[in-house]
Amino acid sequence: MIRADVTEKILSAKRLKGLTWKTICAEIGGGSPTYLTAALLGQMKLGPEQAERAAKIFDLGEEETLLLQEVPYRGSLPALPPSDPLIYRFYELVNVYGTTWKELIQEEFGDGIMSAIDFDMAIERQPDQKGDRVKLTMSGKFLSYKEY
Repeated sequence: MIRADVTEKILSAKRLKGLTWKTICAEIGGGSPTYLTAALLGQMKLGPEQAERAAKIFDLGEEETLLLQEVPYRGSLPALPPSDPLIYRFYELVNVYGTTWKELIQEEFGDGIMSAIDFDMAIERQPDQKGDRVKLTMSGKFLSYKEY
């Protein structure tokens, strides 16, 4: 069995049981909804207690529960550029604003990167009279390059 099989089983059970990520994450607990959803989709790992709670929700077996706790092979996009329109918009944002973000971040912090490991993200619905907006808040630890 491979981790992708567990992801497919989780997505199938979610669909058949009519569950939402919000409900699932509340039942599993111990992490942000973003992290827990990423873990259930195979991009992060769960702790033993979280994996056990997930196993109950999704009717997973012992090997599947253990796979939820292993360090995953990260990267879920099958091709670049991504073909899914929603995901493509993030790709487009990086293509258009990436150099701007780089310049502004490095002007403020110096030569380095924003961590994608020590990282927080929140997704919110922001009501707007012209149509609801998606509000993303991302916060990653700044890591300076070392001179040696």
